[in-house]
Amino acid sequence: MSPDPQRARRLEAERAPEAPAAPAAVSRPSDAPARHAYRYAVYLAPTGAWRDIGSRWLGRDEESGAPLPRDAGDDPRRDAWTEAPRHYGLHATLKPPFRLAPGADAAGLDRAVRALARAHRSFGIALELRTLRGFLAWCLVEDEPAWGARQDDVAAGRAALHALADDAVRRLDPWRAPPSRDELARRLRADLDPAQRAMLETWGYPYVLDTFKFHITLTGHLAGDALAAARAQLAALGAGRLERPMPVDAVTVYVQPSPDAPFVVARHYGFDGATRDGAGADYLPPAAAGAAR
Repeated sequence: MSPDPQRARRLEAERAPEAPAAPAAVSRPSDAPARHAYRYAVYLAPTGAWRDIGSRWLGRDEESGAPLPRDAGDDPRRDAWTEAPRHYGLHATLKPPFRLAPGADAAGLDRAVRALARAHRSFGIALELRTLRGFLAWCLVEDEPAWGARQDDVAAGRAALHALADDAVRRLDPWRAPPSRDELARRLRADLDPAQRAMLETWGYPYVLDTFKFHITLTGHLAGDALAAARAQLAALGAGRLERPMPVDAVTVYVQPSPDAPFVVARHYGFDGATRDGAGADYLPPAAAGAAR
């Protein structure tokens, strides 16, 4: 069944008047999966050289979940540096990980993500390596990048990305179960400002909408020599390969099959309506069935 329509209407009225309403209640499709993943997330999956470099850096293929071997000359500290982001797979967060709300199912989520993707057009984003809250990440360029992209193009890509992220947070919220008390308590232990606390209480995550900062996480928290060494190695890997906008033409559902299991790609949803499945596709309805509805 689809999410509780009363909850969807309340979310629309109280949180984001412009957010689309949740779909009307329907019967569970016969081809819907027999089981749900423990958690779902809607991410932006890096493409091109960013995926190649990022996945190899983390040491794991987010499409299959398989480990990627290190080269003989790689710094042996990389596994420790990348342990935390490796668990989630290479990605940038749009709709943070969530359990399905009571009454919601993966078939409804699949339809909602298809609609989200079809509502956007392809664009490009300029990225740079930065330190963010103690970890290294590829972040949006704020000004004109050194490699010469036009500032207007950089600003347009940044605006399109924020619009996509905001739409994902609002449009998909009826499918999100509220965080547990333990999850809230863990989040509240972080050093959150009032705006971030408000986002946590309303949307279940402190870094969305007005507090959102796009990033592709590349390390856990590092300091001192480790931070400097990791930054130098990532800069060297990207030199000459990342000096162009990264195309954005799809959103992706990642799944966490069970508690503590690593996240893996379930399905990519192109803005043109095309889909492509990863190893976690069993936790969504068949792609052809989803396209037909």
